Amino acid sequence: MSEHICTIEQPSKAQELCNFGIAVIDIERKALDSIRNGIDINFSKACEYILACEGRVIVTGMGKSGHIGNKIAATLASTGTPSFFVHPGEAGHGDSGMITTKDCVIAISYSGESDEILTILPHIKRLGIPLICITGNPSSSMAKSSNAHLNVKVPQEACPLGLAPTASTTATLAMGDALAVALLKTRGFTKEDFARSHPGGSLGRRLLILVEDLMTTGKDMPVVHKSESLSNALIEVSAKRLGMTAVIEDKGSLVGIFTDGDLRRAIDKGIDIPTTKIKDIMTYSCKTIAPKALAFEALTLMENNKITALMVVDENKKPLGVLHMHDLIQAKIA
Repeated sequence: MSEHICTIEQPSKAQELCNFGIAVIDIERKALDSIRNGIDINFSKACEYILACEGRVIVTGMGKSGHIGNKIAATLASTGTPSFFVHPGEAGHGDSGMITTKDCVIAISYSGESDEILTILPHIKRLGIPLICITGNPSSSMAKSSNAHLNVKVPQEACPLGLAPTASTTATLAMGDALAVALLKTRGFTKEDFARSHPGGSLGRRLLILVEDLMTTGKDMPVVHKSESLSNALIEVSAKRLGMTAVIEDKGSLVGIFTDGDLRRAIDKGIDIPTTKIKDIMTYSCKTIAPKALAFEALTLMENNKITALMVVDENKKPLGVLHMHDLIQAKIA
C-alpha cells in the first residue's frame, strides 16, 4: 500500500519543485529585461571613467553585494581591467589606504544606503576619483554621490518573502558582466591576452606554450643520414625511444623520417634488414612544423594526420627537434 501511495505522490511533488524553480528563473529573466532597458548614458560614462583610470578599479560592497562585487572584480581583472575587491567594513578601519588618487571605485548596494559604504564615501570624494555606484535606488545617497549611477532596480525578488537578495543580485552580476565585456571589446582584448591572465588554465596552455618549449633537441633527437643502413637506423630509433628518426641529406636538411610503421610495412614486404638502406623504405613527405608555432597547432596537425610525432624545422628545412604526442600529453595540451 505504501509503495502505491509513493508512486502516485512522487511525480506531483517533483513537478511542484520544478515549478518553483521555473518561477525563479522567470522572475530573474524579467529582472534582466528590466535592467537591459536601463543601459543608458550612465553606463557609457562608467565605461569611460574606467577606461581613463590609470590605476586600479576598486570594487566594494557589503553582504551579498560584496560577494557579487568580488566576482565583478575578478571578471574585470581577467579581461584586461586591473581590479580588486575591498571590503567596506575593513576600508573604514585602514584598508581605505589601498585606494589611491589614480584609482576608480565601483560601490555596490541595492538599497544605496549601506552604512559601511557611506562611511568611506567622504574619503573617496577627497581623493577626487570617479565613483561608480550600482544600486536599485536612483534617489539613494550613494546614487546622488556618484559620478555615474547604474540602476539595477528589479520588479521583484525571486524570494517569496521578498527578503533574500536573488533577482537583484542576478541583475547586479549581469551589469558587472556588461561593463567587463564592453571594456574588453573597447580595449581590443584578445584570446592571447586572456591566456596571459590564465597561464595555469587549459586555454592559457593552449595559447601560450610553443612547440620549442616542448620539443626534444640536441643529442636526444634521433637523426640518421639517408645513406645509413636500416640496421643503424633501428639502433638510433631504439636508443632515442621516440619510435622514429629524422633522415637528413648531406647538407643537413630534412628529407624525411623513418618510423615504426615504416619498419612494419617493410617487413610485410619481406625486405632483408642487414642489406636494406634507410632511403629505400623511409617516408619522404613527412609533416613538419616551425619552432615558434603553438603547441596546440601541432596537436591539431597530428590529430588530423593521425601521426604521433612531428619534425620541427627551421626555414631551411634543417631539423631543430622532434615533438612527440607524449610531450603534448605531459604538458596537458592534448
